[in-house]
This record gives sequence, C-alpha cells and structure tokens, in this order.
Amino acid sequence: MRDDVYDAALYDAVIIGGGPAGLSAALNLGRSRARVLVVDADRPRNAATLNSHGFLTRDGVPPHELRRLARAELVAYPLVEVLGRTRVTAVTEPSCRSAAQARFVVALEGRKAPASVLARAVIVATGLRETLPGIPSIRAFYGMSVFSCAACDAWELQDRALALIGETPDLADRARLIARWTDRLTVFTNGADVVDPVEEAELAASGIVVERRRIADLEGERGAVGAVRLEDGSRVEIAGGFVRPHWSAALDFLADLEVELDGDGHLAVDRSGRASVAGLYGAGDAVAPGPQQLIVAAGQGARVAAVLVHDEIGVRTAH
Repeated sequence: MRDDVYDAALYDAVIIGGGPAGLSAALNLGRSRARVLVVDADRPRNAATLNSHGFLTRDGVPPHELRRLARAELVAYPLVEVLGRTRVTAVTEPSCRSAAQARFVVALEGRKAPASVLARAVIVATGLRETLPGIPSIRAFYGMSVFSCAACDAWELQDRALALIGETPDLADRARLIARWTDRLTVFTNGADVVDPVEEAELAASGIVVERRRIADLEGERGAVGAVRLEDGSRVEIAGGFVRPHWSAALDFLADLEVELDGDGHLAVDRSGRASVAGLYGAGDAVAPGPQQLIVAAGQGARVAAVLVHDEIGVRTAH
C-alpha cells in the first residue's frame, strides 16, 4: 500500500460495532478530539426488539431510535466518522515502516468502504451472535412477546402465564430469576437434559413446572404468543415468555492477532477494557458472558474511551 494512502487513513481509534458500547465510545473519544471511525454492519442483535428498557431517560424507546439519536449526536464532532453497512474482515499489524504510528491495519468490506484503514487503537464492540432453539415459528414472536432478557422485558409480562424455553445448563437459575415477576411459569427443556431431578424438585416447590417433552412449535397471532404446542399434540397456553439462546462472540476478524479469548470465546479484557494486545480494547457484549442491558454496554464504551485516551497520552509522550 502506498505511504500516502496510509497517512490519509490513519485514525486514533477504529471502533468495530455501532451499538450502544461502540457509539458511546465514539462520543466520548470525539469529545477528546480523537479522530475516530465507527464501522457498523447495521445488523444489530436486538433488531427484532420493538422497545428497549432500563435506559435512563429512554425507557421504552425502540432500539433503532436509540441508534438514530446517538448517530445524530455524533454529527457535532467533526473528527468522528460512521461507516455503515460495512464489516471488518481482518485486523492485522502493519508491515510498512511508514505506518509506524499505527498499530493496526483494519481491512474493510462494504460498498462505500476503502479496502483498509490504519488505527493507533481498535475498540471491539461487536456484540454477540445468537442462535435460538430450533422451533419453526420462534422468530415470529421474538422481540414482541418472547424475549431473552428478563431484566429488560419481564416488567411488561409480570403476573402472566409465561414460558421459559431453553437447552442451556443455566435454565433452572433463569427460572428462579423470572419467578420474581410471575407465579405461573413453565420451563420447557425441549427434550434437552439440562434440568436435573434435584433442580426440578426445587423449582416445583416454588410452583414452577418443568416440561421435558420436545416442542413442535409456538402458536399465536401478530407477534403475540398464545401457546406452546408439544410434539405429542398437547398445548400449554401462555401469554408471553423467555428463551435462552446460544450466544457466540463475532471475533473472526481477530484471527491474525495473538489475542487472548476467555473460555467462552469472548475477548478477554482487564477491568479497564484492555485486551492482551497493546492498543486493543473491548466493550459491551463482546467481552461479557451474556448480553447486557443497553445502558451497561454504553457505560462500558464510555469507560474504555477514557482509558484509551489516557493510554495514548502515555504512548505519545514516550515517542
């Protein structure tokens, strides 16, 4: 790559992901007069959710509206750019001597994106991929009457007959949590052996039913779930529910870096958001064992931005 291309595309930070963590980091870095590029594939995990909850001053606002408001605020900071409908394909170390000020080459793929840019620092805020149980109609209800986050959505479903559907080992623990909002809860394991007899007895003592038969499908209309239909044809009527997806971090683009991941495949970071590779940071769901509330992810993005600014002061002073 030509030297002038490197120089023209050098950013203080490239933020991978345009959710609450990434946009919050961009806002705070912009206020610190850093040159920032936010790269967003525009495929948020919560795209199916009608309303987000628990975000102070924005309780009940649709997630897409939060993203719109955040991007509008970034317009006031001329050194912050947002590149939408673009994905990062690789983050590598530069081989060109003229790129000595940059730690990373960030390869991009998108209709309006350059082939690559350089960055002094990279913040990973990509969130998670989620895989729902293999129930045919579950996507028709997901985000409208079936949710994954109890802290985010259980208030609206309180005191109803609810389902908890999942095939993960933490299902009994999730059932105990959801029981804070209803005394009519049925746990559906969909044939998976994830609730042992001791846990089932403890749940039964709290009035929680465990249903081990496999699910044929969900029934309902216009996003409002009304029943769980089992493979033997029997039905359990419900008025809402929760599901435990399998989550995985979307970090394939870091394959060329010798970066540490945790046991679940998330980016391993210290309490300040620093990863094991100098100049690499993480915030939001990409560094956590499961999805967080939006306000928590936004807070992490703000914290990482502050840490990055102080770290870069030290780097530039040393040079």
